[in-house]
Amino acid sequence: MNFVQTFRTALEAIKGHRMRSALTVLGIFIGIAAVSLTIGLGQGAQNAINNEIGSLGSNLLMVMPGSSTTSGVRGGMGSATTLTIEDANAIADKSVAPDVAAVAPLVSSSANLQTSSTNWTTTVYGTNTEWLTVRSRTLQVGSFFTDDDITNGASVVVLGPTAATNLFTTVGNALGQSVTIGSTQFTVIGVLDSAGSSALGDEDDLAVVPYTTATQRFLGGADRVSTIYVSATSSDRLSAAYQEVATALMTRHNVTADAADFSITSLQSVLNVANSITGTLTLALSALAAISLIVGGIGVMNIMLVSVTERVREIGLRKALGATPGAIRNQFLLEAVALALVGGVLGILLAEIAGAVVSKFIGISITMSLTGFLLALGVSILIGVVAGVYPATRAARLAPIDALRSE
Repeated sequence: MNFVQTFRTALEAIKGHRMRSALTVLGIFIGIAAVSLTIGLGQGAQNAINNEIGSLGSNLLMVMPGSSTTSGVRGGMGSATTLTIEDANAIADKSVAPDVAAVAPLVSSSANLQTSSTNWTTTVYGTNTEWLTVRSRTLQVGSFFTDDDITNGASVVVLGPTAATNLFTTVGNALGQSVTIGSTQFTVIGVLDSAGSSALGDEDDLAVVPYTTATQRFLGGADRVSTIYVSATSSDRLSAAYQEVATALMTRHNVTADAADFSITSLQSVLNVANSITGTLTLALSALAAISLIVGGIGVMNIMLVSVTERVREIGLRKALGATPGAIRNQFLLEAVALALVGGVLGILLAEIAGAVVSKFIGISITMSLTGFLLALGVSILIGVVAGVYPATRAARLAPIDALRSE
């Protein structure tokens, strides 16, 4: 009896018990769908986190001041004023930090921006020309300020799209217009492309001015900065850039690592932690969903055992006509694998449809990779093999004479 004949016989046996076969497929179907959907959700969440953190800038380090102590009360990290423009300039020196590609010091202040007809409160950032590169931002219209604007403390401003539309209705109307910040009139020279929201807040609701202008107009001439953004030359050199920045600042501030008055955060380390958390959650949820797969596998085995019991006479007759134990075993094994495989395919389709629907409600794209599909199909086949081995072996071992007189 060749493989084709064995396969045809297995399919006929499945069709002969449609309801029982359908219920068996349902168990595998639900299990595969649950596991596939869970893995897809985990991958979607991981991609969303990667995109959100990646939107802050490529190969980025964030240097922030340490904590302050006032009247015995210790403030949180970043509450001190220990970083200066000179610190940023020192880090940007290639002889000090060769693995640093760009440095952007940042001062910030909340301010009300006014036009002739309306106003809008947003965060005003003072920085240098490297800010666009470090933060991976681009312009929608206009241009960014120049080194000459920084040197001269020019009253120019680049708006985020949210601020621009709230002040001038449309982005196109903003370019070249005047806006008053505090008591100073600024000229809008550019509008940034939209970057959406990130871990730092709404990346579109902001105004960017030269840091010299910000310190003179809003901070009374102080050269303190709230953050220094540092971009490494490549992701491979991020660790080296971290060490170079830390060493340079400890030398300038005359402090040791244990008493450092600043902190350096690597977005790669944040990303690794986030991915580790989402990976662990996905694994835990997948393990819970896999319970339904185990139940489905037990269902397949149960149905195959019942099938062997009901078809004892058929098995005996086939053996009496010359069927080998291997042919009998293969038939029942193929039946189990076919049931599990059909359940697996339907489960993958359900997961894909459910993922598309759920994505619209939770705002996270749930997608299954080709590897995930192949893994799900592989698991389905494995369930069929495992669940079918014992019943198939039991059927193959039946003696023809015992099977024929079983009734």
